[in-house]
Amino acid sequence: MQAKALEIRDEGTFIPALAVNMNPRPLYPQNGSMTEDEFRASVEASSAQRYLLRRCGYPCDGRPNVIVTRLSGDGKATNDPYGWGGGARTFPVAHNYIIDHWDELKDGDVVDVSFILGETKEPKVSERVEVAL
Repeated sequence: MQAKALEIRDEGTFIPALAVNMNPRPLYPQNGSMTEDEFRASVEASSAQRYLLRRCGYPCDGRPNVIVTRLSGDGKATNDPYGWGGGARTFPVAHNYIIDHWDELKDGDVVDVSFILGETKEPKVSERVEVAL
């Protein structure tokens, strides 16, 4: 599984979020080098993750299947973008965007719902950057 810490923003909204791609971690490292012991450990970890994820109903087919929650841990966690309820727009829009752009996103990126919906011309800058200015 791969996790990313993201900043979800909307009009008047700042939500530190944790997004986890619920696919087993890859068997091979990104840099291509791995010892035999590292390979065996990776295969074992991937196998354990795959088993548990499949038991929960995750397809483990390589396509992003992302569970999102507040990084503060004080809220709901779901892998269903439409499971947030209450007629809210921030989490469903952000969640779908995270799924669709999983490979492009990196830790600390801003997922700006107002910008995604075309309500603003420029995406919001991270509060991390705004505070440093």
